[in-house]
Amino acid sequence: METRTRLYLARHGETTASAEYRYIGQTDVDINGNGFEQMERLKQRLKDEEIHAFFSSDLIRARKGAEIIASCHGIEPVAFPEFREIHLGIWEGMTREEIMERYPEEYTARLQDLVHRRIEGGECFRDVHDRVMRKLSRILAERAGSTILLLAHGGVNRVILFDALKLDLANLTRLDQAYGCINIIDYYDSGPVVKLVNG
Repeated sequence: METRTRLYLARHGETTASAEYRYIGQTDVDINGNGFEQMERLKQRLKDEEIHAFFSSDLIRARKGAEIIASCHGIEPVAFPEFREIHLGIWEGMTREEIMERYPEEYTARLQDLVHRRIEGGECFRDVHDRVMRKLSRILAERAGSTILLLAHGGVNRVILFDALKLDLANLTRLDQAYGCINIIDYYDSGPVVKLVNG
């Protein structure tokens, strides 16, 4: 029988910048009251699951969510910078309207090539894929046969799901990752099986 390693892959709760629709990327913003409630609901959903380890991005919106969910399991989450959201360079903190006004050509070019097009001072999604999957692969190997939770970001979660499904990263925006959502991926020796998306 194959070894199964289960990954609960969650997104952080709504943030203090969510209402403004800003590109926050790696800007370190906190969750708001609604985001806290979303994490509390996830905690209740997962409180009876046997989870052996908790991981998160080291940005506060993810760290705080992981701490809330892990609090009823008596396990301290471990945060890693490799699981941070995509770095949006000079666009960080700007709204889409501001970006379209100041950088119209760059905005259009990025939409046409999300995988390889880097914003000045930032990353492309190929960069995100490489750093995230390198770290996650190590964790999955070290924790083979266990159940783990990773609390990360919309872009990071999409990259992990697309990797599991062997989908083209160019279509990342076609998959929703709502604030406070949960995904489930079972990793076997023969390959991953996605059990739940955006729950």
